[in-house]
Amino acid sequence: MNMAVKEVDYEQPLADAGGSVCATKHAWARVPVEPSQAERAALKDKIRRLLKEKNAVMVSHYYVHPDLQDLAEETGGLVSDSLEMARFGRDHSAQTLVVSGVRFMGETAKILSPEKRILMPDLAATCSLDLGCPADEFSAFCDAHPERTVVVYANTSAAVKARSDWLVTSSCALDIVRALKGKGHKILWAPDRHLGGYIQRETGADMLMWNGSCIVHNEFKAIELQGLMQQHPGAKVLVHPESPADVIALADAVGSTSGILKAAHEMEATTFIVATDNGMMHKLRTLNPGKLFLEAPTSGNSATCKSCAHCPWMAMNSLADVARVLETGANEVQVDPAIIPRARLPIDRMLAFTAALKGGHDVGSLVPNIGAA
Repeated sequence: MNMAVKEVDYEQPLADAGGSVCATKHAWARVPVEPSQAERAALKDKIRRLLKEKNAVMVSHYYVHPDLQDLAEETGGLVSDSLEMARFGRDHSAQTLVVSGVRFMGETAKILSPEKRILMPDLAATCSLDLGCPADEFSAFCDAHPERTVVVYANTSAAVKARSDWLVTSSCALDIVRALKGKGHKILWAPDRHLGGYIQRETGADMLMWNGSCIVHNEFKAIELQGLMQQHPGAKVLVHPESPADVIALADAVGSTSGILKAAHEMEATTFIVATDNGMMHKLRTLNPGKLFLEAPTSGNSATCKSCAHCPWMAMNSLADVARVLETGANEVQVDPAIIPRARLPIDRMLAFTAALKGGHDVGSLVPNIGAA
């Protein structure tokens, strides 16, 4: 299928005193041309057939094209966040997992299911948080602060995960960091500085930050958000914690993708302003047909769009490429077998912690005292 190259400039974070900084000045992506209705129907039929033939299942992130979200659910797969995608793939009987998202998601799935074949529509689909935290530089940063417990966000490479003590997602980061603080841990956090700052403010933990950011969430503008709130005075504001602090300060609810979905369902308001990737709008509108969802602004009055909140790499995922990789076996995700056991350790710690928390069990024994992690 024809592909158009999309180039995205965005504000570069300033280097901090320690020199750790997200070094991704320019983002690019090959964005697929939208298929016609007839092409779309034919591709979906082909994918359904291939999934059965190949003993495969689809998992799609909330931020990818609605067609990929709908097809995953229609064929017995899953639409969710990165960790649930990987956990679903691990527990599913299918021996091939097609991951529609960005590269670290495919790697996480491979870490949890090394015996399975993990395919992605486009292996070049990546993430600014992952790109901005090179494993060698991050390892040196950790070596310079050996007294700290290393906590990394899921949006990182397998090699960075292997250098960490704990992995977190935006839905469990507060609970895990709060528990670590309770055991006296000082934390080295990477890579998203906005999410790290939010957790630090909420928990009071001693956190040393790597200076990275998401090119989507970093662009939300508080002054523009205030203007939209004035136009819709009854609207509730839902914000992902990867957003800047002044945007988070305006939120009625701060949460992960699943947290935003929960808040939209449970709040009595009928109008919401949402500060996260606009790929989320499909699921929000599908699950809440009587409610209005507005995209939070990322730009000022002179911009060509008031909200450009969509990851260019998430946009690289297409029906045509899903069909192609299922048919050919192309774009298989590879992770160095030597690092898989070490990369899996912080993931398993997180899974055990969240399972205990969800079950109402004591998590204290799962968080060791200083020096034991």
